[in-house]
Parts: sequence; structure tokens; C-alpha cells
Amino acid sequence: MKVSTQQNIKTLGITVFVLIVLNVLGSLFFHRFDLTKDKRYTLSETSLQIVKQVKNPLSIKIYMQGDLPADFKRLQLETKQLLEEFQAYNSNIVFEFVNPLENGDENMDVVKSLYQKGLTPINITVDNKGKQSQAMVFPWAVAVYNNKEVNIPLLKNIMGASTTQKVIGSIQHLEYSIADAINKISKDRQKKVAIIKGNGELSEVHIAKLLQQIRESYYIGPFTLDSVAQNPTGTLDALKKYDLAIISKPTETFSDEEKQVLDQFIMNGGKTLWLIDQVAADMDSLYNQSGATLAYPRDLNLNDMFFKYGFRINPDLVKDEHGSPIKLATGEQGSATQYQDFVWKYAPIVVPTSNNPIVKNLGEIKFDFASPIDTLKNGIKKTVLLQSSQYSKTVGSPAEISLNIVTEKTSPQDYINKGNIPLSVLLEGSFHSAFENRVLPFKENSFLAKGKPNKMIVIADGDLARNQLDKNMMPVELGYDQRTGNLYDNKDFMMNCINYLLDDTGLINIRSKDVSLPLLDKEKVYENYTMTQFITIGLPILILLVFGLAFTYLRKRKYSK
Repeated sequence: MKVSTQQNIKTLGITVFVLIVLNVLGSLFFHRFDLTKDKRYTLSETSLQIVKQVKNPLSIKIYMQGDLPADFKRLQLETKQLLEEFQAYNSNIVFEFVNPLENGDENMDVVKSLYQKGLTPINITVDNKGKQSQAMVFPWAVAVYNNKEVNIPLLKNIMGASTTQKVIGSIQHLEYSIADAINKISKDRQKKVAIIKGNGELSEVHIAKLLQQIRESYYIGPFTLDSVAQNPTGTLDALKKYDLAIISKPTETFSDEEKQVLDQFIMNGGKTLWLIDQVAADMDSLYNQSGATLAYPRDLNLNDMFFKYGFRINPDLVKDEHGSPIKLATGEQGSATQYQDFVWKYAPIVVPTSNNPIVKNLGEIKFDFASPIDTLKNGIKKTVLLQSSQYSKTVGSPAEISLNIVTEKTSPQDYINKGNIPLSVLLEGSFHSAFENRVLPFKENSFLAKGKPNKMIVIADGDLARNQLDKNMMPVELGYDQRTGNLYDNKDFMMNCINYLLDDTGLINIRSKDVSLPLLDKEKVYENYTMTQFITIGLPILILLVFGLAFTYLRKRKYSK
């Protein structure tokens, strides 16, 4: 046998052996390589823990297939690549892409069934070299596990953003959307949330959308404080079984016994989310003949508790130049009423600036007759989550609020050293009881003067969690303003607060993950369309052609001798 033949056989044997060893090692050791700069395809530890919960087949159906606009093709590709990452870590996760508009005759039936599931399509304008056309897209997915089903929104609604910007923002939140959905249907609910009742809080229909969202991840139930008068100790014992208490816009005074129940719930480690209106004022009272109403302080008998915990909600209103839009009648032309857009300064639109995971990467959040929060020095860590713009100030109460303020003239000088007013604050630490060194309203053998390490969130607007009602008195999406058609991020902010208080911080950290996606400059592409086509299509073909000719020439030259 020739030496060259022996050498070739030896090389082949070594190659086969190395491949077998690599294959065996690959089956023993699992690792995924992510070469992107921002590690967008590297699943977070929280996502990996959620994936481990899936013990049975979990199917995900994505309704983005077919002839999609370029932006949605990118969203489709990013969704597919991310789902492949989930599937790589757990083979129980399977997915498929479906075109809901594939069968022309059955389109309406399919669209109707998707509507009934809450999967609403969006109509977008596709701009192709100046030619515009309309396209319907369903940016949704549905996950099914153990006969439980959950919708996955793939497109994040960013107010005032273009379709491209919405898609980029959606890709940044893609891992959160998928991980959150898998967590909801695969994890058994453990934490309990109490909705405090009995002091004129918001009715269930006005917080229906928030309750619906909470119910997907936690046990939830109404908890009335009316029984405190007859059995305060029993009421406290019952409240201690909950992990979080939400107090949403109380309008009636709390008794000292009720305050002690809430106080000792906090001292024993119970988390609280306060949504407090310190001034009585609402938009509905403005729509009268005079277009004015009186805003006055509301005494809830909670000031001493708040002061002890390290904050104070002042009985003032925040007036902000960055307010929400409002339409008002300005006259009549013929038989038609003329409306004009104004800025309503008593409804601040807050853009989060903090890097705290509760608010990071959130869009605009709408307040309505908010009050300022003062923080006090008492050893409790305080983090301002939301604050008004630099062009804002406070207005004392009682005060007349009139629709005529939309026409007032102001200048930046009016707001010097007055803006950036805290509207929501996170407090963390070991709180001291409001009844420390005081006579207790009712006898309690297990009274704690200083509590366990704890946290609470205060929002100086009772209506931030309130959803509006449509003409049929049905709740609309939390954060949706029917008067303007704008959708704000109130729901995401509320859920982030609840998740954080209940120590589900992993999902919040996924939401705040930064993904850097370069945008294509369409104007430059249109200006140099022929050159762009040549670079992206013609140049690769030309390179392959030159390489092929050179390779053929060198091969002929070598073997023709």
C-alpha cells in the first residue's frame, strides 16, 4: 500500500475519532453560544428557572406567518430565534407559526374566533418606495399547557411611536412576554393578595382589569375591614394570611382600630400598596354648566401612620405643563360643535427616569389629580419611582379647579425650583409601628413595636389603577384613555409594583433588559435604491462568480501540467 494512501487512511481515522469524541462530549455537556453584543439570545436565570417548571408538553402557536411587512418579518424572526432558545433548554416546549389569513373563504371565521380570544389585529400602513398599502397583522401568540391557555402579546403599544419603533420596543420585551406567559400557566399560584374594602375604596368594576391581571399569577380576594369593630383580633389574624394588601383610593376615614390592624399586618411582614387621593377632585365633577369644581383636602386619618413610616402625602395638587391632552368644545360652526385639543395640567403624564427595575423601560404613565409626596428621615430606604416634570408646581387646597386654566399663559420662570415632584415612592426597611409607645385602640398580645424587614409602595393618586368604562359600562384596558384614544403604561407599572412587593423580581429584571437593535434608515435606502440593491444582492453574486472563476482557473493550471 502506498505511503500516501496509508497517510490518508490515518487522517480519516483520526478525523472520525475526533468527531465521535466531540459528539459524545456534546451530548454530555450542553452550552449555547451567543455572539451578539447585547446577548439578546442568552436567556436570563429567571427564564431558565421558568423553563425548568415545564414538565409536560407546552405548545405555542404564533399568528405571524405569510406575507408580512418588513418590520414584522423582523419581529417574526426574533420571536422564532428566541423560542428556539427556550426549546433548546426544554424539549417539552414546541411552537409553530400560523397564517390566520391563509384560507380566503375562512378568513372571517378565523378572525372572529381570534377576536373572541382577545387577539385583536392591527391595521398598519406599509410604505414601499413611497407606495402605501394597508395590511392586517395579528401580533399575538397563544400558549397551551395542561388545558390552561394564555395569550402572549408580541407587539408592545408605545404611544406616539412609529411601527418600526414599536417593533424595536417589542423585541426588547420579547423574552419577558414569553417567560411571563410560560410562568403563568406552568407555575402554581402561591402568594395571596388582599383588596382592602370598607372605607369607600374603588369598586371592583373600576379596577377589573387590574384584578384580572393579578388573578393570572396570584390568589386574590376582597378583604373588608368592617369586622374590625366587632372582632379586631380575628380580623388581623385573617389578614396575616395574605402576603400583600392593596388599598385603592379610600374615601372614608379609617378608625384607629382599623389602622392598628393594617399597622400590625405591616409589622408582621405584610406588603402594602397604597393608592391615596389626599385631595377630593375628579374630572366628572368638572363637566357642568360652570366648568368648575372645588378641590378640598380629604381626611383619611392616616397621616400619623404615614409620618411614622417615613413619608407624607400633602393635601395639594400637582399642576404639570406635561399634562394629558383633553378635547373641549370651543364653539359651533353651523349645527356642528367645534372641539379643540388642550393640555390638562392636573393630569400629569410621567415619563420614568429612574433605573429601578420597577419603572425601567416603561413608557408614559398617566396620573389624575395627583398630590406631592414628601420623604422623611427615619432610617428607611426610599426610592422615588415616578415624579412630575421640571415644569410643574403644587397648588394648595381647597381651591377652585376650572376648565378655563387650559388657556392660561405660563413661562419656564414660573417653575424655577418647583418641579420634579415625587408622585410614587418605594420604601424598604424595618418599619416602626405607628402605635409604638401609645395606648393601643384594642388589646393585642402579639403586638410588635418594630416590624420585620419589609417594603411598601406609595402612589399619590387613587385613580392610577382605575380603568374607564365604555358606553355599555364594561371596563376598558387599564391605562386606556377613551377621551383621547391614548394607551398609557399604567397596567405594566402596577403589575411591576405588585411583582416587586411579592419578591417576583426576576420577571421585572427581564423586562428591564436592554437590547440594542440598529434601525434601517429607509430614506437613505430610497435615495440610493439601485446601489443598495447592487450591494445587498449583486455584490455577493459577483464575489461568488469571481471566486468560482479564479478557483477553476487555478485548478486547470495545476492539473493540466
